[in-house]
Amino acid sequence: MLSHLQALCSIPGVSGDEGAVRDYVLDHVMPYDATVDALGNVIVRKAGARRSERTILLAAHMDEVGFIVTSITDTGFLKFAAVGGMDRRMIVGKRVRVGARGVPGVIGTKPVHLASADERKKAPEIAELYIDIGVSSIEVARALVAPGDTVWFDSPAFEMGGSFAARALDDRIGCAVLLQLIAEPLPVDVTFAFTVQEEVGCRGAETVSFRVKPDIALILEGTTAADLPGVPVDKQVCRLGGGVVVPFMDGGTVYDRGLYAQITGLADRLGIPHQTKNVIAGGTDAARIQRTGGGARVAALAAPVRNLHAGYNVACVRDMGCLLELTRAVLGELG
Repeated sequence: MLSHLQALCSIPGVSGDEGAVRDYVLDHVMPYDATVDALGNVIVRKAGARRSERTILLAAHMDEVGFIVTSITDTGFLKFAAVGGMDRRMIVGKRVRVGARGVPGVIGTKPVHLASADERKKAPEIAELYIDIGVSSIEVARALVAPGDTVWFDSPAFEMGGSFAARALDDRIGCAVLLQLIAEPLPVDVTFAFTVQEEVGCRGAETVSFRVKPDIALILEGTTAADLPGVPVDKQVCRLGGGVVVPFMDGGTVYDRGLYAQITGLADRLGIPHQTKNVIAGGTDAARIQRTGGGARVAALAAPVRNLHAGYNVACVRDMGCLLELTRAVLGELG
């Protein structure tokens, strides 16, 4: 699974531009029944040891937060907008890549010694920032990039202690778990979905749900951990090293209470470390899948991730293993 995660975190896939991630997924699911829908979701059906009377869907999103070029100044700087919920405090001075060529650049802003006292107290608005690609004219810049090009953080993955740091762990973690499970014998028939455009409104999940019509859907994710110095315990959401996260509710979904009890009870019986979220915030593809068509019973399983939606995210390798282990066990129970 970690080899998939390392590879996936090196591939750009800003919302609406997930093609390279999709190509990687397709390369690894070719032996199975895989289709790509009009939005670019990858849907894989794999038979298990027995047929299920219910349609079971496992979903993870391929896209990541990032930016999009909106214009180019006369002196060759790029103006841009956010794609997805971006933490503005975490982006100034970061190295990025732009467009199909992966043109390198650095996000900049007004020098601190020219900023007013009020400006120094807050993160600059994205409209005040620019991307410097090292050229000095609009003509040279236009030969390299264009408005509409996506921009992603240039953040090579690495391991530190028992943790893994990279960009796009939300939700390449879920994608890596799906790829691992697809490669294994399954206890029951399962449909897998690698969805697009989750970060801009769970758009891909809606079309997947109409096509698959799941009875039960499990959403695999990376979720916010705030177990950092200065954050009160009751505001930490979840913590690295605490095991897989099984939420009962978030900002978009009240998860199925029966599935929540079944999953947490199974984790207890198997001794799989698990935790829940102590803050109701965020959201997943479950929000759309739960209420599309005839509706579906939904649950989420996630790995806690620090610095979500930033240039570098941090996750615990053991937690990600717990996510894989519990998902595998739940499939055996659902069948």
